[in-house]
Formats: sequence, C-alpha cells, structure tokens
Amino acid sequence: MSRSFASILAGAALSCALLASLPAAADTLLVDRSKQPAGANVPTRGMSMADVEARFGVPSERLDARGGQKRQWPTINRWVYPAFTVYFERNRVIDTVANRATASEIGPKPAIR
Repeated sequence: MSRSFASILAGAALSCALLASLPAAADTLLVDRSKQPAGANVPTRGMSMADVEARFGVPSERLDARGGQKRQWPTINRWVYPAFTVYFERNRVIDTVANRATASEIGPKPAIR
C-alpha cells in the first residue's frame, strides 16, 4: 500500500470518527408531516368555495387570483388558513397544501402574493 493511500485512509477514518461523535440533528420535512394522520379535516377536491367557508370559516387571507387570461387557463384562487392553503379552479377545490409548522421546516416555498 502506498504511503499517500494509507494517509488518505487514515484521514477518512478520522473524519468518520469525528462525525460520529457529533450530536445528531434532523430537520422535519413537510412531506413527512403531511403523511401523518391529520388531527383536523381539510377541504377535499370538488368542494365549492361556499362549502369550504361554511365548514372551515373565513380564511385568514385570500390571495389574488392567478390565470384566466385565456379560456385554456382557468382562474386559480388561493385561500390561506392557519394550517393549510386551499387552491380553487374557478370555484371548486383542486388541492389543499399543508403550511409550514415552523420556520425550520423544509417544504414548499410560500405562495407568491
């Protein structure tokens, strides 16, 4: 075994030993949290805006609508609630996305305002 290869192996072993001695830290991924059973219900696909507001109350924020410039591009409305954001195509729910629980949580970027 050459001297330089042996020194590389020794350095790698030392690095592994140092890394193993550090305390473990982990980020919570939004994907992991969203797979957990939800404590509260969320709007489901196909619900109307009136149904969502009747069941979940007035949203904390109604973001500006996007799209609608052409017939092929339907208007997308977004309502923000404390735990989730609801996306509507015209007036029907197409998706509900969990909001970040903490600033350190890794997940989708906030909606464009």
